[in-house]
Formats: sequence, structure tokens, C-alpha cells
Amino acid sequence: MVKTKAPSKKKQQKRGVDFKKIRRKIGRKLPPPQNATNTEIKSKAIILPEQSIASEKAGLAVSKKGLTLKELLQQTSHHNVKVRKDALIGIRDILLKFPAELKLHKLAVIEKLRERISDDDKLVREALYQLLKSVIFPGCKEDSKGPINSLMMTYIFNAMTHMAIEVRLMAFKFFDLLIQYFPSSFLLYAEKILQNYEDILQKNKFYLQDKGRLKNALAGLVRCLSLLPCSNQEEGDSLSYNDATRASLHAFDLDRSNKSTDVICFAGLSGVVNKLTDLLPVLVSCFQDFSPLIHSMAHLDAQSFDCMLFLLQSIDLVVRFFGHASGKNQDDFQNLSSAYQKNSPSIHGQSISAVTLKKLWDEFPLSPVHCLSEKDGDRYFMLNVVITEIFLQLSYGSELSPALLERFLEFIESSLSEKIFNGKEAGKVHHEKHLIPLVAFIPKIIMQVSDAWKSRILQAFTTVFQNCNPESPMKLACLTAVEEMLLPEQNLEIFDDQITWIRELPNLLVLLGDKHPLHSKAVLRLQLRVGQAANLNSPLAKEYDNMQYIQQQQYTECDPTSGVWNKQYIIQDFYCTHLNGTVNYGPFMRLPRDIQELSVCCLYYFSFLDKVLLQSLASCCICHVLEPFILSRIIEVFHSAYKAGHIQIADYISFFITLLSRFQVYPEKIYPTEKHEGKSNRGTFKSVVRAVCSCLSQIGDDVLVLQMLEKIVLDEISHKRPVDNMYGFIRLLITLDSKPTRLSEQTINRLSEVLPEYFLDVVNNIPEEDEESTKLLIQQTRHYYLLPCFFLFERSNTLLNQILKVMESLIRRNVSSLLPHHKGALGKDQSSRILSIVSVLLLMHGDLKMQKLLMPCKTEIRNILESMHTLESSEDIMMTIEERHQIRTNVHQLSGETAGRLWQFDEQNSVCCKK
Repeated sequence: MVKTKAPSKKKQQKRGVDFKKIRRKIGRKLPPPQNATNTEIKSKAIILPEQSIASEKAGLAVSKKGLTLKELLQQTSHHNVKVRKDALIGIRDILLKFPAELKLHKLAVIEKLRERISDDDKLVREALYQLLKSVIFPGCKEDSKGPINSLMMTYIFNAMTHMAIEVRLMAFKFFDLLIQYFPSSFLLYAEKILQNYEDILQKNKFYLQDKGRLKNALAGLVRCLSLLPCSNQEEGDSLSYNDATRASLHAFDLDRSNKSTDVICFAGLSGVVNKLTDLLPVLVSCFQDFSPLIHSMAHLDAQSFDCMLFLLQSIDLVVRFFGHASGKNQDDFQNLSSAYQKNSPSIHGQSISAVTLKKLWDEFPLSPVHCLSEKDGDRYFMLNVVITEIFLQLSYGSELSPALLERFLEFIESSLSEKIFNGKEAGKVHHEKHLIPLVAFIPKIIMQVSDAWKSRILQAFTTVFQNCNPESPMKLACLTAVEEMLLPEQNLEIFDDQITWIRELPNLLVLLGDKHPLHSKAVLRLQLRVGQAANLNSPLAKEYDNMQYIQQQQYTECDPTSGVWNKQYIIQDFYCTHLNGTVNYGPFMRLPRDIQELSVCCLYYFSFLDKVLLQSLASCCICHVLEPFILSRIIEVFHSAYKAGHIQIADYISFFITLLSRFQVYPEKIYPTEKHEGKSNRGTFKSVVRAVCSCLSQIGDDVLVLQMLEKIVLDEISHKRPVDNMYGFIRLLITLDSKPTRLSEQTINRLSEVLPEYFLDVVNNIPEEDEESTKLLIQQTRHYYLLPCFFLFERSNTLLNQILKVMESLIRRNVSSLLPHHKGALGKDQSSRILSIVSVLLLMHGDLKMQKLLMPCKTEIRNILESMHTLESSEDIMMTIEERHQIRTNVHQLSGETAGRLWQFDEQNSVCCKK
């Protein structure tokens, strides 16, 4: 029997295992347990129409990244620096692309952006500064400034007291930007601003290491202090501010205050004065901290120079402010010698420490031991100039320390005369733009220094005045200084210099031309001042008269090759010159009206006006470019000069006759002005005629004046002149004549030959028109030109009879039989002459006075009518049917007008005979 196999070990082992061990590979995800709950949720997407972000922003202003202005403003407060910076850049893009957004949300934008003024990141602050500078402030400049000031200043003040020094300095830069666009910001918060400047400069000497940021802060301080009134500001130069601040600011302005008292009211600004008093020694101390750099550095770097310059300019502005507030508007300023004696000179309750300012004098002149480069020399010179200005603001006295005074005077002289100062060659150190501030003090200096120094300073000043470019700012400054130095002629110490200065004026006027009106105005103002100050027959008056003639010592135009000044000018060249029959108008014709009027006023003070100058001015007067106002001013000044004995009567009459004869009225045809697109100067000529008649009628007795002018006027009338010029002379003749006429028989005979042609010219140049709207205007214009002749007829019946006889003879004669002087209007064909004569006679009958004057002339009128009938019915004369019809119509019209007048005249005569 087969034995059964025993069970294996494996089977026995399986029976005893509870859990099967599963080997799994590393990194493979385990399956979820069998009892795990399935939490998976399956759903379909829900799509709602018109709910996308793009559709929500449709029509709104968005940046390049699709963000609106509101979203970008919110991002400016983001914790991430890059997000804040990008938000500011995005705001800039939106406001540039959509300017209307700034107008709509201006205050909201500023209110949000101001939070970044104290931002911890430098790039964010700089991005905000550029945004305000380039977009926001320029866009808000025209709007109300009050809300912007209040919104910005609160956060700027917070930044000025920030723990981080870089944030504090940047705050001053923001404030500088704010006052550039809104200057009233400083005047509203002046005390607090000055206190912050004092704190930032006083706490520590960080600025010696961080000069770049200090420079920005000091630039803002200079801008603030320049808003205060100072001694060299004209009224109205200070920047705009509100009425309340303006009232308080000018409470101590002598120009607005009561000049009967020396007490100046500091109402509302006493705190500002106290802050400036405290700030001054701080500024001087800061400048002294930079002084060691001058001796330790081989070259003065740009940042150090800028800081030192701004510090000196701030000191200068503070000193000017106190000088203006002190009310010292006298010739001599407060003497600084009292400062050394009393140690603290009082300026109306405020003080400038003499010891503090003495620190500046001890530093002067700034000059390092190292050799100067051209750029360094220029920088040191500019610093020395500002220190000199500060000194000159306080004193010109001779009681100062002689050594100190000598140093300043030596620097001034050497600077003006371009000498080497203090043994140092500085290249372009003596640029004119740096010397201009010193020139303004020259008039006061020469009144205070000794005679020796006075001569040296004047010589240096005259050299600058003669050598500088005519259109340069230095020339303008010199002219202003010369005007102040026109002292009484008894002061012989500067008389020679005055003569030299006066001889430069005609040259300057011509060389300046019309491109530099400000300089030309200064020259003419100085010329007027000379004329007003010069006594009659004095050397100064003679030198003034010599402006009309070439001066041998006068030099004007430099030859670039030889360097010799060879061109000479006289005052005539400024107005007009005549060369070979050609008229060349000078700068006078192209300058603005106020400068032209100023130059005309200068003419009155010539004790004798030369004929050449009168001819030049007459040419200007007849030029159509000259404004009517200036033309009338010339006539007015000339009349005043004649009454003062500055013009001879022959030259005076010749000037006005030239105006009447050569003045060209445009347009040439005498149509109504409305028919011309361009302007007409006929109204100007009418004003000239009235002015000439008025002036010539006042030069003496009418009888004597008529005797002088009768032949002159008659000769001018006898020439072939345009209608307007003829009218002017006839008007002058009746102005000088009287009733009955004082004209000689020869004059009446000559007028009877000339006036008919004038009548026909008037009618031919103003032809009849069919439009009813223009008929009345044409009739009035014709009557205007014939009216002076009617006055002559009223004064002389003989003249009227002769005129009518000449008209009757013109109808009978052929053109070939006319006299030479009748050629022209009288030389037309007979039909035209007849029509013109009829028009003239109708105009005469339309005037009430002429109707009475024509009644005794019935014979002459009947002869004219008979001649017209004969001519019209004659077959020997070649005329068209239309011409004969027109003549017949006009003759019938004239016959109807004259028949009634003659019948009335016969009736009146018969009544008189019966009586």
C-alpha cells in the first residue's frame, strides 16, 4: 500500500500567517485604504455672460497693463517696492494719455500720492518726484492752489522730521518742486519751513559726506528766500500769492507804506524775521565748514562748489531782506563800522551779528594755495563775487578797516578791468554774467570812496561799458548804472566819464537794431534822462546836441580782421537815412510803440534840430508802416519844440509841407473803404491835415502866416498832386484865409485854372454806382473833397465866376486847345468831361450855401447849359448814341435844378427893384 506524502512546510506556515506582507517599490503612490470615503466632487463649469474683467473696463482709461487709475492708486500702498514703483509709472502713462483724468480726479490723486513722500525706498520717492514734476503739477497750475498746498504741505512737514536723513533731504526737494509751481506755499508756511531748514543744517555735519542731497535742499532754500522782497526788487516782481499773504508781506514795504514815518510794521511776519535772524549764523557756520576743503583739495568739486554758492546766495538774500525791511532807501546805506563798534547793529528790532558776518570777510578773497584750473578759477571768482555783494549790501562807508575796504575795492577794480587778481590767472574767470551784480553797485560806490579810488573804479567801469557786446546783459546793466550816475554837472570828477558814456548812445541805438528792444529802451531812457538833466548852454547840453553829428572819438563797429572799430553812427541813422536817392529806414520803424514814443520824446530836448534830422523824421512820418499814434506824437512834440525855440520857422513849415505833399494815401482810388479788403490810411491823413492846419495857424498872426505860405501852397497846388494831397493844401489855405478873402488877385487867377481839374479828378475817382446803398456814401465822399473849395467861393465871388467860365470854355474847346497844365482829367474825351462837369454842378446845387452863391451866376450857368445843348446836338463831334443819351439826361437834370434857382433869383431881384 502506497504511503501518503507529508504536508510541506510552506503550507504549514501559511496557515499560521494573519496578514500578507506586500512589497512595494519606493516612490510609488499607495492606494487608498479599502474603507476610505470618496470625497471627489464632479461639477460642470458655470458660464455667465458679460462677466469678464475686460468687459467691466470697457471705455475706461487703463494703463498698458490694463489697470485703471483707481487700481493703480491702490497699488501705490502695496508692500512690494516694485509694485509701488510700477504703479507710479502706470499712473504717469494714464495721465499723459488721458489728461481729462487729472482734471476729474486731481485732488483724489494728490491725496493718495502724497503718502509716498515718506516712502522708505529711494526709487519710489524719485518716481513720485518725476510724476509730480512732469504731469501733475503742470496740469494743476492753472487751478486753485489752496487745496493742493494744504494737501501736500502736511506730508512734506512729516517727511522733514523723518528719522531717515535721506527721506528728510528728499522732503526739501519735494518742497522746492511745490514752490516752483505754487510760490504761495512758502509764504503760507514760512516760519515752519525756515525752522526745518535750520534743523537740517544744525543737527550734524552729515552734509560734508552727502553733498548732493544737501545741494538740492539749499537750492530750495534759495528759491524760498528769493520770494521775499529785497532791496533790488521792483514792486510786483515777487511771485503771486493770495491777498492775505500779499497784505502782510507788503506791510513793511516802503513803496506801499506811509513814507512819513520810519517805523515799519512787521504785522504778520515778525515770526519770519525771527527765524531769518536765527538762520543767518547757521548758514555762515555751514559755509565755514566747507572752507577747509578749499585748502585741502587740489580741485574744488562741483557738489562742494554748488553747496557753497547756495549758502552764500542764501546769506545774500537774508541780508537784502533786512536791508529792504530797514527802509534805508537813501543814498548812503547803513555803515558797517557801527557793527564793529556795537557788535550787533539793530535793524528795526532785529540784528545781524557783526561777528558772524566778519567770518565771511576773513575768508575773502577765497583763493587756494594750489594752482587754479580754468574751471576752478571761474568757481572761486563766483564765490568771491557773492561775498562782495553781501558786503556791499551792508556798507559803502570809508570808516571801515582800511585793509578790509582795500581788499574789496581791489577785487572790484580788477574784476571790471580784467586784470590778474591776487597774482592768480583765472582764464575765463571774468565772464560778463558774473560781473553784472557788481556793476549795479558802482553808482553807490563812487559816492562813498576816496577820490583816488573813485577815478580807478570809474575807469574800470567805462572800459567795461565800451568793450562789452551791445546786446549783452552787461551792456544793459551798465546803462542802468550810468542812468544813476547822471549827477549835477557841478560834479566835475565824473564829467569826462559822462561825456564818454553819452557819445556811445547813438552807436548803440543803431547797432542794437530792432532785435533787442529791452536794450534799446534802456538807451533811449538814458538819452531822455540826459536831455532832462542838462542845463541850457551847458557842456552836457552841447554834448546832447552833438548826437546829431558824427563824433571823431566815437567807435562802434569792429573789423574782425584788424580789430579796429571803424564805423561811426549819428542819431539820424536810428530813424532814416538817404543815400543816392534811396530811403533806408532805421530800427525806429520796427521797434514797439512804447520805444518809438520814448525816442520821439527825446527829440524835444535837442536845443536845435538839424535839417538833416528833420528830413529823416519826415521820411518816417510819410511811411505807411508808422502807426498813426506815433505820427501824431511826432507832430505834437515838434510843435512843442518849435514853441520852445528848438526849430527854426522855415524848417518847421518845410516839415509840415512835406507831410502834406508826400504823404501817399492808399488805396489810390477814392472808393469807400468798405469796398477794399485791405485797410486804408485815408483816416490817418485826415488827422494829419487837421493837425498841420492847427499847428501852422498857431505860429503867428494869420495875415503874416498867410503871406509866408500863400506862394508855397499855391506852388504845391499847381503841381499834379493826388486828390487827397490837393485837399490838404486847399484845407490849409482856407484855414489861414478869412472872409472876405485875403488872397491876392494872382492867387485867385491861378486857382481858377487849377481847381477845375481837381473837381473833375474828385468825380472821376469816385464814380457813380447803381446800388442805392452806396449812392449816399459816394455823394458824401465827393462833397467832403469839394467842401474846402465851397469855402473859397463863399469868400470870393470872383473865384466862383472864373471857375464857371473855365468850365464853360472846357466844354467848347477841343482837347488839343487845352493848356499844358490842363492835361489829365481835363484831357479826357468831351463826353466824359461834360458828364463830370454836370456832376460837379449838381454837387454845388446840393449844398445850401452854394445855392445862394450860384444865384448871381445865372449868366455863367446858362452859358454852360447852352454849350452842353450845342455839343449834344452837334453832328461834328463823334459820340455814340449811348453817350448822347446820357449827356441829354444829365443836361435835363441840371436844367431842372438850375431853372428853379434862377427863377427864384429873378423873382427876388424884381422884388428888390420894386422896393
